[in-house]
Amino acid sequence: MRTARLTIDPAFTIGPVDRRLFGSFVEHLGRCVYGGIYEPGHPEADPLGLRRDVLALTRELGVSVVRYPGGNFVSGYRWEDGVGPVGDRPHRLDLAWKTVEPNTFGLDEFLAWATAAQVEPMMAVNLGTRGVQEACDLLEYANHPGGTRLSDLRRAHGAEQPYGIRLWCLGNELDGPWQVGHKTAEEYGRLAAETARAMKLIDPSVSLVACGSSGRGMPTFASWEATVLEHTYEHVDFISAHSYYDPSDGDRASLLASAVDMDNFITEVVATADHVAARLRQTRKLKISFDEWNVWYQSRVQGDLDGRGWVEAPALLEDEYTAVDAVVVGDLLITLLRHADRVGVAAQAQLANVIAPIRTRTGGPAWRQSIFHPFALTARYARGTVLRTEPVAPTHPTKRYGDVPVLDTVALHDEESGELTVFAVNRGTDDLPLDLDLRGLSGLHPVQHLSLAAGDDPEAVNTEAEPDRVTPRELPTGTVDGDRCAVRLPAVSWNVLRFAPLH
Repeated sequence: MRTARLTIDPAFTIGPVDRRLFGSFVEHLGRCVYGGIYEPGHPEADPLGLRRDVLALTRELGVSVVRYPGGNFVSGYRWEDGVGPVGDRPHRLDLAWKTVEPNTFGLDEFLAWATAAQVEPMMAVNLGTRGVQEACDLLEYANHPGGTRLSDLRRAHGAEQPYGIRLWCLGNELDGPWQVGHKTAEEYGRLAAETARAMKLIDPSVSLVACGSSGRGMPTFASWEATVLEHTYEHVDFISAHSYYDPSDGDRASLLASAVDMDNFITEVVATADHVAARLRQTRKLKISFDEWNVWYQSRVQGDLDGRGWVEAPALLEDEYTAVDAVVVGDLLITLLRHADRVGVAAQAQLANVIAPIRTRTGGPAWRQSIFHPFALTARYARGTVLRTEPVAPTHPTKRYGDVPVLDTVALHDEESGELTVFAVNRGTDDLPLDLDLRGLSGLHPVQHLSLAAGDDPEAVNTEAEPDRVTPRELPTGTVDGDRCAVRLPAVSWNVLRFAPLH
């Protein structure tokens, strides 16, 4: 039987975990907002129309930051449509998803929701059909204390204190021809730099995200980042990255190795950013905001969009996630953690109903999809400092990525508690014995092994009728011999191995 080894030493660190890595995304798309987080008249709705059951699941998920209001939607969005008395708000055509937007949920409602959900807001400004002035107007409305027309308008709408939004995206995916207001890198880079300068004149405390490539496979990838950062490097704090992985072709081995692509994507964006920094004589290291990522059955999208007219909040992109998909999501989280020194923000797309960990039925219950569990457990247990791990493991072939290791890992050491957590994915179709050498952290003993395994029923999904069909289970913690621990990782599984000091 093939085996794997992993040596963990606290001297080899990558960096501390930023809680912003556990972000999510709420876009005015399908039933993410209407019928998802917001549903006036629902039995679980609060006086503002916010679904309490979804709020509870959001807090359980461990979400730290939520990006809003898009996504493609933001490239045609007029933020002022979504403030003030709801009865006075206009209905608009949303060109991104070919729907009617009623604007009954807008900026003020989102920020009330963010407070209730205990998450940090991450706002996006429209640089598709709008520009510098509109971004500045939104920032003034949200963050200026008072004494101006827009800040006093916010106060008149019931928010006496400024919202104090610290994290802002300068548009969305403007490299994409599908985007309303699509631009060249030169066009976008200049606009983003002008917008960034103006926004920081209003509020120097804000952190800004410039649009990177909407995918590693874009024909302009890397050249887009290089050009945009030539314009914006000194004005922004992050460059964005987006990546989705589609299981539709049935190539399970390649799907399970999706983190290989994400890892390469991050490495290449970092290399490009550092090259621009060298050219510009910048010593500051720019970080990545990986603010859209997930498994997504993209081949189904056109079928969702075809054959209907302009309607409000249709069911779009409501993928049901399998046990295999959950293992992939767990591995993508491992990759984000492994790059904690350069990835400062991340947002899984999206939160509710639309390619989401949380599903709801309009007028009915909410439940956890399979991908809910690796996110929630990683957010809960990924504490302290990320350690560099160099696993020794067998490989297996994939069509898309060649030979890849069957084992992927990351380890975190919490110096305050002394606890060690190892996240490990077995991509292989056989159980994998794993030998952990903990000589650098002597005195630890295993306290828990949680595993979400897809080997027995890879296509299993959670539904309203069976909401707990795919869920992690407790396994034996392994045998200990001195500073070594031997565990067995089930076939096609995502695992949490927790160790604590002996007292």
